Amino acid sequence: MHLRYIERDGVDRHGGPGRAYGPSTDACDVDAFEARGRGDRHQFRMIISPEDAEQLGDLRTYTRRLMAGMEGDLGTRLEWTAVDHWDTDNPHTHVVLRGKDQAGKDLIIAGDYIANGIRHRASGLANEWLGHRSKQEIEQAYRNQVKQARWTGLDRILQGMAPEGLIKSQALAATRLHAPRALLVGRLHQLQAMGLATSLAPGQWTIAGHAEATLRTMGERGDILRTMQRALGNRQRGLVVLEAGTQVPAICGCVLGKGLADELNDSGYLVVDATDGRAYYVALPRGAGLEEYPLDAIVHATTNVPARAADRSIASLSEAGLYRAARDLAALVERQVPEPQAMLDGHVRRLEALRRAGIVERIGDGLWRVPQDLVERGRAYDAQRLGAGLQVELKTHLPIARQVRAIGATWLDQQLVGGAGDLGSMGFGGQVRQALGARSDFLVELGLARKRDQRIVLPRNLLRTLRTRELARVGQTLTKETGLVHLPLADGQRVAGIYRRDLMLASGRFAMLDDGRQFSLVPWKPVIAPRIGQQLAATSTGLGISWDISARRGPQI
Repeated sequence: MHLRYIERDGVDRHGGPGRAYGPSTDACDVDAFEARGRGDRHQFRMIISPEDAEQLGDLRTYTRRLMAGMEGDLGTRLEWTAVDHWDTDNPHTHVVLRGKDQAGKDLIIAGDYIANGIRHRASGLANEWLGHRSKQEIEQAYRNQVKQARWTGLDRILQGMAPEGLIKSQALAATRLHAPRALLVGRLHQLQAMGLATSLAPGQWTIAGHAEATLRTMGERGDILRTMQRALGNRQRGLVVLEAGTQVPAICGCVLGKGLADELNDSGYLVVDATDGRAYYVALPRGAGLEEYPLDAIVHATTNVPARAADRSIASLSEAGLYRAARDLAALVERQVPEPQAMLDGHVRRLEALRRAGIVERIGDGLWRVPQDLVERGRAYDAQRLGAGLQVELKTHLPIARQVRAIGATWLDQQLVGGAGDLGSMGFGGQVRQALGARSDFLVELGLARKRDQRIVLPRNLLRTLRTRELARVGQTLTKETGLVHLPLADGQRVAGIYRRDLMLASGRFAMLDDGRQFSLVPWKPVIAPRIGQQLAATSTGLGISWDISARRGPQI
């Protein structure tokens, strides 16, 4: 997934897709590279980001020279692939390095070399190409940092000069890091305006202990807002950042932008233009595939984290703020709960997790002190731990403009049938208002709806009718392609076959099951995603689809 992402569209010098290369080839086969490294115990990922990358010009040659130098340092040939990215104001290179040396053994790299050695070699190579920066260039770089709302090089200098948080003017004048005293003093005044530094007396300052964490957070938030503004272009929206632990109502909107917030750890984000007229930065769970959310697709996101059943049980069994394991076990036995000891063990594990989070306190063997609002605090803890507890569901891959005249049960039809709720007058909300009117007119044109007194009257079975029409049309196409007979899935019917492929239709995502003679199109669920090519079975229950992933051919014992 990481390799696919770094080769994405729009990252080369001319806005095209990234092109992976290696030590001796300009066209690296990333699929073959991934296959060779699939059994490796680990892999290394680096982002090579020279400060003056634009002046270097040829990042590809620079990267190859750097990796050759690393081979000399480590005493082994390295197998790696890299992609240059020119889509930001700071061109950089992503390198993925296999975790095996030339002898096929695990490649072990010392921590100090990872932290400092690679950086030192890369810096030395850049100096060979560009020459050392002049004192004036260094001073100008520091000058640009004085007013920045982020953790800067000036802050690192001040931190190193004040291990106990106290800075004196004599120390400012003694620095040899080409950061003039005036710039350091200017930075201190800026920190004071932010509430992160205090002037104790003329020439003496103290820096708050949380200054670094605060500045890093401010920098990250500034980056997020700039990312949102780039995705929005000239469109004006209220901006909302869904941060860890934030609880907001469900939002629905179209994807305007996406990317990796942490390019080393595959933590992605979406910029969503929502129906309420605001734009949201939605952090995705780590490892979520960005390819699942195409641009202009419609998604539904919520940060509502359900309360744990264990927390409710613990709270109900606590008395006067105390939870006793022995009393809990007796109560579970009395209620004739199946496997009461297993349930008690689950309660204890949950209490230990909450204890480490500072929510409950263990005051003795099998005895905990719990707060009255345990359920809500447990919910907040889960939201924080899960990264805002975000759940992002793809509603449809089809842009709203293409839904207006689509044959199928579209997202717009679902809004017409179920009520679109409150729609903002600007942004995506305004687009939905217009699209609903155009869709209604199209349904009237098809004879599937009628107008009455300026109102649109919809039949009760509208969604089923539209879905059936689309599946019949797609079924005919697949019959011509495969020679198999299309077997429509009826209520209560069970079908089985090999899961061959899935199809993204206006009515949603469907899996194709075939038994060698006929095939059915069955509503897709995430549980079957990794089982393509396997024998599966599905049953239409009237309320939805029940998948049986244990289906097998032939007799069973």
